Amino acid sequence: MKRLLLLLLTGLLVACSPRLAPPQITARAEYLYGEGFSSDTLSLQRDWWRLFGDTTLNRLVERALAHNRNLQVALSRIEETRHNLAVVRASFLPDIGLALSAEGNYTKATKTTQQYAAEWNLSWELPLFESLKHTSDAARAEWGQAVWNYRGVELSLAAEVASTYFTLLQYERDLLIANRTYTLRRESASLIDSLFHYGMATGVEREQALSLVYSAEADIPRYRSAVEQTRLSLSVLTGDPPMPYADEGVGLELLTDDRPESLAIGVPSELLQVRPDIMQARFALDAAAAEAGLARSNRFPSIALTAKAGVGATTIKGLTSSNPFVWNALGALTQPVFNFKRLKRSEQIAIERYKQAALNYEQTVLEAFSDVESTLSTIEAHRIETDRYTELVVAYRHILEMAYALYRNGMADYLDVIDAERTLYTAQMELVNLLAQDYINYVTLCKALGGGWRSEAKYP
Repeated sequence: MKRLLLLLLTGLLVACSPRLAPPQITARAEYLYGEGFSSDTLSLQRDWWRLFGDTTLNRLVERALAHNRNLQVALSRIEETRHNLAVVRASFLPDIGLALSAEGNYTKATKTTQQYAAEWNLSWELPLFESLKHTSDAARAEWGQAVWNYRGVELSLAAEVASTYFTLLQYERDLLIANRTYTLRRESASLIDSLFHYGMATGVEREQALSLVYSAEADIPRYRSAVEQTRLSLSVLTGDPPMPYADEGVGLELLTDDRPESLAIGVPSELLQVRPDIMQARFALDAAAAEAGLARSNRFPSIALTAKAGVGATTIKGLTSSNPFVWNALGALTQPVFNFKRLKRSEQIAIERYKQAALNYEQTVLEAFSDVESTLSTIEAHRIETDRYTELVVAYRHILEMAYALYRNGMADYLDVIDAERTLYTAQMELVNLLAQDYINYVTLCKALGGGWRSEAKYP
């Protein structure tokens, strides 16, 4: 009989863990577009923005990490889930309390009767069939999600600050080019105006030269506004109030030789341990598994114990008299029998949610692989395009110089000069945009690679 009961209990315990198929992840041995990057173990550090060697960027990112409100909310969420885990664990321990009571009753027959008591009471619902394990696992997985959500918010914030900063450098450089072009065109227009007064240039050429001046002058307020708007965006990210626009920062050069091209990107399988969104999805999967196990546990018996012990008497003085000790205890076993399959359906719902979490995890992994591949491909394409545009700007500058020389010698029309001016101006602006985008692409790559985080976080 004892052996039969033991086998039955073992069967119930095994039945408490539903059979859940873990997701199958297949990763390539290397990235498709990783040529030119080292496939050694991922070298990215948590302060990955320092790879750019820009002290201003370092200061902005560190200020954002210290003062950004969204990041502080995510940090508070970690503390909330950590405290919740302690609450969950404590809920499976006995509740012990002290009660002091005084009671009086009156009837004609007994007159006034009094009853005084001082009792310790205990209540405890025994955590059977792994209910404690499943509940703790769910709360712990919630904590893990909060931790990796914080890391994801930090990574996104740092990437957004870096991208905004390089965009600011782009607009400042655009503004500088517009100002320089305006100055040069105004000098050129003065020259054409002098030639016009001496009859060596036509009125059409004079007006054409002035049109170039007006065109460059019209661009200046647009780029100045872009600089101001970008500075305001940076202020929001760093948690600062809006600051007035200052001219002293205009014209900072993009550091074309300091792109972190030597970054070791590792192999795709490493993303499973470093990407915050993947880790968050994995903890969500763990939470769904725990909830499914808890739903199974709820279908089995539960045992509740209550007990009281203390002293009681009909007078206060009697509480300290000899032998006033009293106690009582109660144990109850509850087994769900007939609830219209509510508990069974709840378990089936939990299992389906686990399947959804598993599919979401797989989808997150696929998107992570795609993010890295797409960014690597974009970096290579932009690198080639930037190199060609650098050569193109040099060629257009030579064309403009030759066009001016030919015009002064009466061997070319002023329309050739105008065309060369506009072409060079447009090419310079496009080159600055490409240079800024090169930096932003590396920011995107650092974000896609997980921002230097690792999964060795310890549970509280």
